[in-house]
Amino acid sequence: MLTALAGTYGDRADAVSVAGRTTSYEQLLGAARAVAADIAGAPAFAVTATASLETVAAAVGGLLAGVPFVPLPPDAGPAERTHILRDSGAVETTVDFTRRSSHTPIPGPGPALILYTSGTTGPPKGVVLTAAALAADLDALAAAWQWTAEDTLVHGLPLFHVHGLVLGVLGALRTGSRLVHTGRPTPQAYAAAGGSLYFGVPTVWSRIAAEPTAAAALSGARLLVSGSAALPAPVFRDIERLTGHRPVERYGMTETLITLSGRAGGEVRPGTVGTPLPGIRTRIAAEPGADIGELQLTGPTLFAGYLGRPEATAAAYTEDGWFRTGDIAAIDPEDGVHRIVGRASIDMIKSGGYRIGAGEIENALLDHPRVTEAAVVGVPDTDLGQRIVAFVVAEGVTGAELTDFVATHLSAHKRPREVRFVPSIPRNAMGKPQKKLLLTPDGRDAATADRASS
Repeated sequence: MLTALAGTYGDRADAVSVAGRTTSYEQLLGAARAVAADIAGAPAFAVTATASLETVAAAVGGLLAGVPFVPLPPDAGPAERTHILRDSGAVETTVDFTRRSSHTPIPGPGPALILYTSGTTGPPKGVVLTAAALAADLDALAAAWQWTAEDTLVHGLPLFHVHGLVLGVLGALRTGSRLVHTGRPTPQAYAAAGGSLYFGVPTVWSRIAAEPTAAAALSGARLLVSGSAALPAPVFRDIERLTGHRPVERYGMTETLITLSGRAGGEVRPGTVGTPLPGIRTRIAAEPGADIGELQLTGPTLFAGYLGRPEATAAAYTEDGWFRTGDIAAIDPEDGVHRIVGRASIDMIKSGGYRIGAGEIENALLDHPRVTEAAVVGVPDTDLGQRIVAFVVAEGVTGAELTDFVATHLSAHKRPREVRFVPSIPRNAMGKPQKKLLLTPDGRDAATADRASS
């Protein structure tokens, strides 16, 4: 699984750097072996997943011992932390990176990782991921992105999600690329890292685009990758203008790992997430006459199930065995490129007989020079079924002007019926908008409503 630690690429003294601390493959392997010795025989183990060499050693140690690693979010509240530990049965462990061991245990048959979902529809569920699924995904991405041991990967993403931990740590250890984790994903840290391959979420790329000097420093990179949420088209264009690179977007979930991506050296269009990786098949479950519907998929990267929740696992699949992503998508019939519209639960709006994707409207709003953030939802309406409401961070513009602006870009039925100005859009650690928070009573009270004509 971890090719680099088998000596395939030698023992680089600066193989892994996290928040300014650097280690070689040999040092990392020794620390990971000490972790493996501590956790041997445990059903699972948990470590507070800070941006540190300790977290990297924990992930590697779990794989060596065959004991599933449960990364705890550093900012998890007491209730969330207690739920994850109790639900997983994990033994909470601390890691001393200065400890070393030369003993390599024989790994057991257990899964590799148990990552917990955000819990937006109830208590967080443990997503069980096997080493085989991780390896299949990383090898597919290495091919798609031409990712090799000659690369230096740079990112500053959290190490308790697929993006930062699986792609950003295990991916580097499988391909042999040098890893520079910046601690925090600031534009200045990215600019100083001197990487060839950069990972970021839209918030990171937006902040880099706002710092032209930092952005220009990335012009020498080979590939910029964005994920975990849709990259707004204006940010895409700014990054292209400042760096000379068109960011590659990819799509995935904790349950599926990464399944769709643009290709290094291939055509990249803003607002799209490329085509299926090798071994992945996709389909759209759409109503008759609709060009968008739920994205469903199958392939070797899928999870082994929700921990201790067989009914939830079964419900995640169709009767013929395809995974229900819950995301609304469209597929270009000419080249198979996928476009993600949003979540079925909140981003698919049925208004006046039309099925409308919130993401399309959000991108149109973000094209307005006065708008810095936008989130679109559908709210119940006695006449339309749902009416389109836009929550916007903007200055010097009215709701009516924004409605008219959208109507000039998209079909008239896609214009917002109401615009609410807010100081910010709530987001999670990966930069994904938390739209349900906007629809709470507090969110409505905080917003300044500017109703548009219907």
